[in-house]
Order: sequence, then structure tokens, then C-alpha cells
Amino acid sequence: MKPILFIDRDGVILEEPKSDYQIDSIEKTSFIPGAISHLGKIAAEFGFHKVMVTNQDGLGTESYPIESFEPYQQLMIRTLEGEGFVFDEIFVDVTFAADNKPTRKPGTALISHLLNNTHFDLANSFVIGDRWSDIALAKNVGCKAIYLKSPLHQLTEAQELELRPFIAFEANNWSEIYSFLKLGLRKVSHTRNTKETKISVELNLDGKGDAKIETGLGFFDHMLEQIARHGALDLNIKCDGDLHIDEHHTIEDVGIALGEAFALGLVDKRGMERYGYALPMDEAEAKVLIDFGGRNWIVWDAEFKREKIGEMPTEMFFHFFKSFSDAAKANLNISCKGDNEHHKIEAIFKAFAKSIKMAVRRNPDSDALPSTKGVL
Repeated sequence: MKPILFIDRDGVILEEPKSDYQIDSIEKTSFIPGAISHLGKIAAEFGFHKVMVTNQDGLGTESYPIESFEPYQQLMIRTLEGEGFVFDEIFVDVTFAADNKPTRKPGTALISHLLNNTHFDLANSFVIGDRWSDIALAKNVGCKAIYLKSPLHQLTEAQELELRPFIAFEANNWSEIYSFLKLGLRKVSHTRNTKETKISVELNLDGKGDAKIETGLGFFDHMLEQIARHGALDLNIKCDGDLHIDEHHTIEDVGIALGEAFALGLVDKRGMERYGYALPMDEAEAKVLIDFGGRNWIVWDAEFKREKIGEMPTEMFFHFFKSFSDAAKANLNISCKGDNEHHKIEAIFKAFAKSIKMAVRRNPDSDALPSTKGVL
């Protein structure tokens, strides 16, 4: 079965004029940066059935005659064909939103023949769009959306709540869309339960920095949030630990569970940078070097004068990173100097996050394993 790529036009392939949202002159016809080259690569490398689905309000009426649309539509088509990208089907709805017609996105009447065709794989299909109607179309089709974020069209709170589960990926540009289609997302759901702790971890190594952390230790939660934000990871951690005894098991086991999640997410290291490093914070200077090379080792050069920061014993900082290193099979070299104890450990966590961000970055144009051994 062949997956389908449903692509919106205005705001996705062509720049959408802020004045009236109509592309009806040569002066108002320009391509979204990267659209031409990346659509060419998508056509060359992937086997999608390529479908344009666009709403053009009142096309064919006196306010928007067909001759004000067709020359620029054909210019777009010819330009993309020059890069090897040819639409298999094109559907244009000409009704107004107030008409509430089933042919208008997010309605599926124009593409109903594709939805009932066993030759197409809807579960692995995508809608690429910049409006709520494109995401809702994905919902109605039974596939996922690639949301190309636009300053012209923001999701309302209600739309965000309804449609978030149908967004596979949020992109800022066509390079990110291509990378997502080529590499996919490295998402992991992992649990680790012992007699002392019950931990669940949801990790997206290709996220945007969103975090929801609940360990029962406020300062520890704050540090874990730094990993997500500065590492551009989406990270949810829930830990129910034996805090009535002390903090040791919670901190150590979260480090183990997080490391295990990274190990699961980095099974395929082709095209990955592998290494990362660095970061200062105010008077504190932290250096974190990381290598996801498959061997655990830690070098720790940091001392703390206070017994606790918040509710977190400073002796547990080493234990957290040691646990992560062992479980992720990563080499960690951590050093820090400074005067303020809070600044020092926060600098370490931020440097750790930045190191991860560097190390897990992938090049969609490379399939090389970052090792001369041929295995990691």
C-alpha cells in the first residue's frame, strides 16, 4: 500500500499575502523558502501519492475570477515539475467557509475516493498544512498532520486541545519537514518499577523542549526541566518513590530510567553526531562532554559546600549522572567551578542538556555510523 502526502498550497508551498490571502498577481506569487528544493527531494526519495488540497474562497466568482488564479497555479506547478515534483492529484474547493460544504477542508468529500481505496495506507499518510483546518483534515482522514507553524494562523486554545493528538510533528520550515519524513521521530515510552520507585518516562529526542516532571522533589524537577528545555527534548517523567525514607532511590532511579529511555531512543545511531559539550552560568563555569558511543564511563570534577540545594542532597548529583551514564551507555566527563552552589549545579544540568542536543542531532543526508568500528 502507498501512503499519501496531502499538501496545502497557500502558506505551505506559496507565501500567503497578508493583505487579502489571495495569490492573484505575479507580484504576490513567491515560494515558501525551501519548498521547491525539499519537495524535489521528497519526490525523488519517497513513494508518496502526492495530493494538493486547497480552499480558495469564492474562486470563479466576480470577486475572484478564475483567470486571477490559474496563471499562478500553473506557474507553481511548472516550477515544482522542474525539480521533479509532480502532483498525482489536485483538488481545489471554491466555496466559502459560511457555505459549510463537505468539499471544503476539513471536509473530505473531494478526496473520498482516496479514503475508501485499499491501495493507500492512510495510517502512514500525512497532511502538511499551516491552519487548524489542515490538522482537522488529518483527523477526519485518519492520518497525522505535519503542522507548518505560521505567524498568520495560530491555533486557538480549543483547537489546540482538540487537535494536538493528531499532530505528528511541528515544523518551522521545509528542511525540518524533510528531515522528519526521512528520519522520523525518536519517541520512547519507558517504565521502571521496583519496590522503591515506580517511574514512567516519555521521551521525544526530536522535540521542542516541553516538559512535565513530577518526582516529589521540587529542585530536582527544576533541573530535569532544564534538560528538556535546553536539550530541545520533550520529556515527561512521573516518579512515585519512597521519599518517606529519603531522596536517594528517587534521584538514582530516575537517572537509571532516563538513561534507559535514551538507550532505547538511540538504538539506530546512523547519521548522528554522537558527541557534545559545554556552558557557563553567571560566575559558574560548567563543562559537560558526552559520547553516546555505547560505553559507560563518568569523570566527575565538581564539589559542593552545601549539604542540600532545595530538598536535593548535593551528594546525589554525582549519583544521578552516574546512573544515567550506566543506563544510557554513555561516556560523561563533567567539571564545574564557581561560587554559588545553585548556579553551579544548574550550569551542569544546562551544559548536560546542550551536550545531548549536539550529540543526538542527525543529518538526514547521511547514513553513516559515527564510528570506524562499524558498530556502536
